[in-house]
Amino acid sequence: MSEWETHGIEAKIHDILRDFRSNEPGHLGQPFLSSYQITIAFAKRYPKETATLGWPIGGAGTGQRNSLAQYIAGQLSQRISDKRITDIEGVWLHKEYVQEIKFTHESQPIAASLQQEVALSMFRLKD
Repeated sequence: MSEWETHGIEAKIHDILRDFRSNEPGHLGQPFLSSYQITIAFAKRYPKETATLGWPIGGAGTGQRNSLAQYIAGQLSQRISDKRITDIEGVWLHKEYVQEIKFTHESQPIAASLQQEVALSMFRLKD
């Protein structure tokens, strides 16, 4: 059984996305959350699972190749692509003209890793 299944990560991410869901999405639909925002919410809500997984939240300058944000983005992307997840959609923010994107976790800034042509992945529940 994978870490994803062992820790029920998909259901936890659904809960996170549902809590950020808009009751009045307007013409643009539901809000997207970056993989960093999802990961930070996951770490706050599920500190035991976060510690068990053992990866840092992520971001530029962590000195580690793997991160929880990268894992969550990768798993969501793969599961959306192969249709194991059908009620979440994902998009990429292109990094052209983007110099830096920062998030905050436990009062500490986290600078997103800007790799290749995309700055970061974002996900939302479908309407």
